[in-house]
Amino acid sequence: MTRRVVITGVGMVTPLGADLAQTWENVCAGRSGIGPISRFDATDMPVTFAAEAAEVPAHPMDEGDLKLRLVLTALDEALRRSGPVAGPQTGVCMGSEIGRPSLRTLAERLDDPTPPSEQELALLDPAAPTKWVACASGAEGPLSTVSTACTSSSQAVGEGLLKIRRGDADVMIVGGVDVLVDAIMVTGFAKLGALSERNDDPQAASRPFDQDRDGFVLGEGAGVLILEERSRALERGATILAELSGYGCSCNAYRITDSPPDGRGAYQSMAAALYDAGLRPEDIGYINAHGTSTPMNDPSEARGIQRVFARGVPVSSTKSSMGHLVAACGAVETILCVQAIRTGLLPPTINLERPDPACELEHIAMRARSAHIDHALTNAFGFGGSNGSLVVSRHG
Repeated sequence: MTRRVVITGVGMVTPLGADLAQTWENVCAGRSGIGPISRFDATDMPVTFAAEAAEVPAHPMDEGDLKLRLVLTALDEALRRSGPVAGPQTGVCMGSEIGRPSLRTLAERLDDPTPPSEQELALLDPAAPTKWVACASGAEGPLSTVSTACTSSSQAVGEGLLKIRRGDADVMIVGGVDVLVDAIMVTGFAKLGALSERNDDPQAASRPFDQDRDGFVLGEGAGVLILEERSRALERGATILAELSGYGCSCNAYRITDSPPDGRGAYQSMAAALYDAGLRPEDIGYINAHGTSTPMNDPSEARGIQRVFARGVPVSSTKSSMGHLVAACGAVETILCVQAIRTGLLPPTINLERPDPACELEHIAMRARSAHIDHALTNAFGFGGSNGSLVVSRHG
């Protein structure tokens, strides 16, 4: 018998709030967390705005690093909901990438004869957040890190699901974190032509599926989920928020920075997640789309959705409100699907004023929609062609 996996804790820090409650209130109200860059002088840069994470207090273990501060804050919130999960049957799998702010600091010190500290070198490791989460939570089980760009935390959540099903662990702490509001990254993505350059109106810059979209908005944040084998959660009297019922992944095998026009990778990922969950397309009541607001990604994803779902299914992209959290987006958007099931409220795509005919879907445009749903699907598609889809279901 397949071991069922439930979600007993969630936590996040996003540009819309320092925790889940603030983020959920703001995303459903259609507010934007995008604004002028405050961390460095971006006056002469081609893009002067971003989606900076909400401020949170210093964490006792954050070592002065913002990425660690965000993920440990999200972890603390998740553990407050789940209760302690320490032990040898608890593992960690986080989505993360290289410690870019630390890399910049080292670059600025090239002429400094003082060698870098162990802390500075350690924070360059993409697995640093995973290791700190394990230390902070007391997790002594399997430890792994996924680094597949925008799909990192979606696949980390999926890998956690598989580990519990296989019996490798009874509990998995999963999620992701990223900090992208950095002069090097803003310059790089701008030169690539991937960012919106709507400097005169930042809050309208992220406009997934809209005819006037011109690129994504760099964001930062963290999302953490506590996954648990269902019978264990029931035995200890945990509050079960939802069930993680399906996971699918694929590779476009197309181009590093482009999505295939026919949406085949997105189709394969979503179809695999539905099959894994034992559901039909008509069972899904809401899709939290990857929806980056780029000219190529949005129609590619739309075609994948059209191919899987013959009938209309409500779709929104919350990146319109909080920008693109890259390695953290899959985890954060999975948690938003949990909230949609629990509250009966589907968050909107803001700035969707003129839907692109190439992205014909049942859009939840501008305002949140009330709906009772039992299953939601979320997508994450990354540079390099990696795709991940997850299905969240009402527990019962």
